[in-house]
Amino acid sequence: MKKILKGELTNNASLTAAPLTKDFFEQPTLSLAKSLLGCLLVKETEEGITSGFIVETEAYSGPEDQAAHSYNNRRTARTEIMYGEPGHIYTYVMHTHCLVNIVSGPKDKPEAVLIRAIEPFSGIELMKNRRGITDLKNLTNGPGKLTKAMGISMEDYGRSICEPPLYICSGFKPSGISQGKRIGIDNAGEAREYPWRFWETDNPFVSRHRKQI
Repeated sequence: MKKILKGELTNNASLTAAPLTKDFFEQPTLSLAKSLLGCLLVKETEEGITSGFIVETEAYSGPEDQAAHSYNNRRTARTEIMYGEPGHIYTYVMHTHCLVNIVSGPKDKPEAVLIRAIEPFSGIELMKNRRGITDLKNLTNGPGKLTKAMGISMEDYGRSICEPPLYICSGFKPSGISQGKRIGIDNAGEAREYPWRFWETDNPFVSRHRKQI
């Protein structure tokens, strides 16, 4: 399955989008969090198709990571999909916002990568309408912002990230990758110090540029 997506920002050309295969998501979680940078996230809905290049991620390494939902093997209805095969979608609601993660790690080793920000590529007017804003820089520069802009919801929970309606394709190689502490996990003990947030260096669509190491 391939689609031709036309970029809507200056100097963006058309791109042939084909979902990445499952083996891409079978790499170690920290490696996956970096490898996802530059990939194209695509969501198909009845309203239209939206897409954007992933420019910021966070890694969560499961039972040993106090910041992870699956810390200490907390197996609940919410985290159940994390115990499955890598390459599935883990969505959850936090403070009324839906956040989207990609399940990583081997089966029964519940790890995930949070997608924190994207650089809009196609369907930008639809994204603006959904968010009710016109400021491009603030359109998708946060995990709750990008899901609302793209129409990602709890209905996507448990689906494969390798096929429509929500999938990831090859994109571009980041000019540079920065890393620092994850955000919003102040109660996670020593895990709050782990430098497991990754972003494309100097990309204007990243949620935060501070705390680089």
